[in-house]
Amino acid sequence: MAASLSERLIYRIRPLLPASLRPPEMPVVPVVRLTGVIGFSTPLSPGMTMASVARVLERAFAVRDAKAVALIINSPGGSAVQSHLIHRRIRLLAEEAKLPVLVFVEDVAASGGYMIACAGDEIFADPSSIVGSIGVIGASFGFDKLIEKIGVERRVYTAGTRKSMLDPFRPEDPEDVERVKTIQRAIHAKFIELVKGRRGARLAAPDDSLFTGEYWEAERAKAFGLIDDIGETRTVLRQRFGDKVLMPLISAERTLFGRRLPGFGQAAEVGPGLAADVVSAIEARALWSRYGL
Repeated sequence: MAASLSERLIYRIRPLLPASLRPPEMPVVPVVRLTGVIGFSTPLSPGMTMASVARVLERAFAVRDAKAVALIINSPGGSAVQSHLIHRRIRLLAEEAKLPVLVFVEDVAASGGYMIACAGDEIFADPSSIVGSIGVIGASFGFDKLIEKIGVERRVYTAGTRKSMLDPFRPEDPEDVERVKTIQRAIHAKFIELVKGRRGARLAAPDDSLFTGEYWEAERAKAFGLIDDIGETRTVLRQRFGDKVLMPLISAERTLFGRRLPGFGQAAEVGPGLAADVVSAIEARALWSRYGL
């Protein structure tokens, strides 16, 4: 059976007891949840940024007597930069602490979410989890015909011939599109390099199958080598470390009055930024909906 409340309390006070009175150690695997769209976090759509998760990760890897660190990931992706920063921080902390990292995918680990999952030494997923989407995407709208129809004149003043590149109120310029695609190809190449570096020989499909931006359910992702096995946190950790394994959830620190520190999904407050928060929430919803969620 799982560790009881009394056993968890004994674990906490164990260092305070004389050596002769200390009970045997119980294995500990701290658990961190990494959830949301990557790259922005607002009251209406809490997500992940390096600033919002750094302290929680540091606390998890600093847990006394930890045997490993477990990460629960549920993210449709987002910023390539923030995804890579979080990935690198996890790897650096794991190397410093000399601890294995076990990743557990919930609904989805796609695009940047999968990049973060690759920080794990092993990746597990639910049979219905969505995994993959190893690609780069950008989207916009074209309003030039609309403003012409309603009689609006667009006036833009720049220093630099490309400063207004991809202005949605002007006709699309093929040269601008090619510049963007060049940047996307470079970012995609770095993403592919990261996946290959982390998954190595476990990858079991050709590049033109794995790296098209397509995503799959867990069984197929396992066949492709994108994940290691099907499983959920509690079951896998008990199988790996025993029935008495402690799995403390490491969450955001709180202030003296019990409120979570900024960046961890506080309640929305009406103010000047509310409109921007609403737009961000809509954008986040659109990202989730790409995976049928």
